[in-house]
Amino acid sequence: MTGAILFASATCLLQFAAFYFAHIRSFHVSVMVSLLIIDICFPVYLFMTRDWYNQLIVQGDILTFGVWIHFMLVITLYVLYVVQVQVTRTIVAGKEKAERITELKKEHRAQGLGILVTRPMMIFTGALLAPEVATAVVGS
Repeated sequence: MTGAILFASATCLLQFAAFYFAHIRSFHVSVMVSLLIIDICFPVYLFMTRDWYNQLIVQGDILTFGVWIHFMLVITLYVLYVVQVQVTRTIVAGKEKAERITELKKEHRAQGLGILVTRPMMIFTGALLAPEVATAVVGS
């Protein structure tokens, strides 16, 4: 298993812990913001360290179902992050009435659950597409 897969899996476990300990606000916020930044920077790291032209174009992986599922999970995760940040900013601003804040906190939690479902699936599909794993699965 590659270091990138292990790192992503470890951050996923950290995210579950931050969700579970949401009542410890400083831990929750610092972990979630850090993971958001990692998730934004991780594709740049992968782009810089992998031979994407060979894997996607030469080997024809760009036409596979797995690549497109992974891509859609990445887009879904980023959309959830944008909505999550918008709701969080509204909650932190404190300009809404108490009942509206309660609604927003419920939305925030539901979006967090969506992220907790989407992110592991994205990591799993990415792990399946990793060159080392794909070669072992195919048996070449």
